[in-house]
Amino acid sequence: MNYTELTTNIQDITENTFTADQLAMFVQQAEQLIYNTVQIPALRKNSTGSLTTSNQYLAIPSDFLYPYSLAVVDDDGEYHYLVNKDVNFIREAYPTVSATGLPKHYAIFDDTAFILGPTPDDTYTVEVHYGYYPESIVTAGTTWLGDEFDSALLNGALVEAIRFMKGEADLVQMYESRYVTSVKLLKNLGDGKLRQDTYRSGQFRMPVS
Repeated sequence: MNYTELTTNIQDITENTFTADQLAMFVQQAEQLIYNTVQIPALRKNSTGSLTTSNQYLAIPSDFLYPYSLAVVDDDGEYHYLVNKDVNFIREAYPTVSATGLPKHYAIFDDTAFILGPTPDDTYTVEVHYGYYPESIVTAGTTWLGDEFDSALLNGALVEAIRFMKGEADLVQMYESRYVTSVKLLKNLGDGKLRQDTYRSGQFRMPVS
């Protein structure tokens, strides 16, 4: 479902006409709620950067929300995955900034930088795997969520729309129920099926009596 189809459905189902800004608000609110409820593939991003010798800080990507992993790649192309810690751990474990080595730990220092420990002893390539907000369907026109699981997006937007309309309690409850069901199915996909395979996990089987 693309954005034009989505907004048409919102207005047809609610039997109401909204402004373009109102429709965009409904959809973006729904997207934000869904993206913070289920980890779907569209939320994952990979970025490479460089560490500087004797500099314990690494710039965070501008669209970074939360980390999946941070790896240092040595001259032989070998990946060394760092362990995520708190800033106070880094400060206590590596109190001397001038003591350098291959980094083993990292922490989110602030909204612009990671702090590493120990301080890098050379220039290294790093690979950051992280979560971010993909471009909204409002501006992109089509998204993974709209293409693959439009029921969650539509029902989420309808909840926002009916609340905006100050709809009757039974209507609000109905829309919220449909949204919860949709997100439950999406969560089953994003946090379940996409994190397993039949070789390792075996096929899903319903218990029988």
